[in-house]
Amino acid sequence: MARILLAEDDTLAAQLLKDVLEGERHTVDMVHDGNDALSMLGAYSFDILILDITMPGLDGLSVLKEFRRNGGLNPVLILSGRGKSEDKALGLDLGADDYMSKPYDVRELSSRIRALLRRDPQLASEVIQCGNLKLDSKAGKLHRGLEEIKLLPKEYLLLEFLMRHQNQLFSAQDLLNKVWPSDSDATEIGVRTTVARIRKKLGEEESALLQSIYGLGYRFGTKE
Repeated sequence: MARILLAEDDTLAAQLLKDVLEGERHTVDMVHDGNDALSMLGAYSFDILILDITMPGLDGLSVLKEFRRNGGLNPVLILSGRGKSEDKALGLDLGADDYMSKPYDVRELSSRIRALLRRDPQLASEVIQCGNLKLDSKAGKLHRGLEEIKLLPKEYLLLEFLMRHQNQLFSAQDLLNKVWPSDSDATEIGVRTTVARIRKKLGEEESALLQSIYGLGYRFGTKE
């Protein structure tokens, strides 16, 4: 599970790609304007950026340049319908990690995104284990021993995020920003409700791994 910024001016193509990526259990924020992309980068943190070159307001290369100038280190994949070799060269020189020309195959694009995400050790592992719990991100399943625990989509995404960042403390607002898309109407109460449902499904012993730190937030892992 990763949080992805998709900046693409073709609304139909963007929606198709968003649907595919969300089907792979990613959280996707979609914008169609370069200025909106910069605003999102100032408000949220993302695991990967997908930037179309030809956007209104501010083109994708300018967004990329500003992102890197401000210290952004996350992978960036550039999309272009112009098919110019100089666009590709400039994008890579500005710090893009990959480049695809339009029209692109959504499956290939999805594969390239997965390859870029594997560079981050916290996102690379397909199987995450903690105690008796095992989460298989490829299959989208959680097991307690041999028993599968059925989770709702948002419960799964929240638990996967916390299991990938074991023993790190996150406030409810942090989790909203990391797991829920920016256009969601979810609140901190919704986060607490989701955590409570997860705990109930984990059972008495494993629920102790999902810790609530009063006044601070939530942490997943063994107690120190």
